[in-house]
Amino acid sequence: MAVTIHINEKSFISDGRKVNVLDHIHLSIAPGEFLTVIGPSGCGKSTLLKMIAGLDTDYDGEIMINDREIKAPGIQQGFIFQEHRLFPWMTVEQNIAADLNLKDRKVRKKVDELIEIVRLKGSEKAYPRELSGGMSQRVAIARALLREPEVLLLDEPFGALDAFTRKHLQDVLLDIWREKKTTMILVTHDIDESVYLGNELAILSAKPGRLHKMVPIDLAYPRNRTTADFQLLRQKVLSEFEKTEDLQYAEGAGI
Repeated sequence: MAVTIHINEKSFISDGRKVNVLDHIHLSIAPGEFLTVIGPSGCGKSTLLKMIAGLDTDYDGEIMINDREIKAPGIQQGFIFQEHRLFPWMTVEQNIAADLNLKDRKVRKKVDELIEIVRLKGSEKAYPRELSGGMSQRVAIARALLREPEVLLLDEPFGALDAFTRKHLQDVLLDIWREKKTTMILVTHDIDESVYLGNELAILSAKPGRLHKMVPIDLAYPRNRTTADFQLLRQKVLSEFEKTEDLQYAEGAGI
């Protein structure tokens, strides 16, 4: 679904002084788009996601999903955190269903469908302690999708995984995106990941976080990281990212 973001200012008070976190962030995200967001540490990427999720409403501006202003968390915004946050006393299928009743035929059907989509068939009765990190994140993805959110927000969901597992889950996520056509916004520190997944990329500068550059990712899916087109686009993004670090240094030095 369409997401419109108009943030004039997001700030907080630290040691008696006002600290600006985000400043003049204006974004329009089309229905079904996969937007990736990168930027230096401290630029407010995760804060922006929490604002879209309705978890943080203390800011000057407005965020709309399909012309509805976001003022609180809701089922239209799914959120996947850096840690899977599964309930250790529940099985895979129970974690996906969460507070819904698995005996309900419609819930059961949806859970079974999602288990297939995230490639966990055969592990329905397993507990989190029996799962790898990648499997646990797949459960978290399925749980977020169960209520069919209009927008799926992902806060560095693969950051703690090894390279092989990360690549596998990136492909799982792309499969879900193509099948469900859910609007997705993913925050990452990984430039390769941002280019591999997104069809548009937002680069933020830091302190306060501002929108530095929007980069269209005009590469067909599935993508190959070794092609010249991919590497050329990756270099373009890296060059723009390095400019944000230069800006941060210049502002910090009073230049």
